[in-house]
Amino acid sequence: MIAGKLGITIKINELPQPKDVENAWQQFDLNCDGRITTITVKPKIYNQLTHVTSNYPQWLTAIAGKLGQSNKLGFALKSPNIQVFKCKPKAETTSAVGVAS
Repeated sequence: MIAGKLGITIKINELPQPKDVENAWQQFDLNCDGRITTITVKPKIYNQLTHVTSNYPQWLTAIAGKLGQSNKLGFALKSPNIQVFKCKPKAETTSAVGVAS
């Protein structure tokens, strides 16, 4: 048998509403296809997320981590890492259609 690593990546484009936990860490839940995923991050990480989301109208966040402790509705994400990508709005394209006579 070959050993492997299991990693989980969750993508979001809406800012989750956190609750404060021990030492001002931020915790929020995400519904991922019916499985509730609990994510706990340092205040600095959550502040970076809110900074980008408040300054850019379009963005995408990738939250990666390891499968943590299971619960009755889902699981906790262990060692989460958050990356925020700023998205540029797509330019509207107009096409000139010629009219045949």
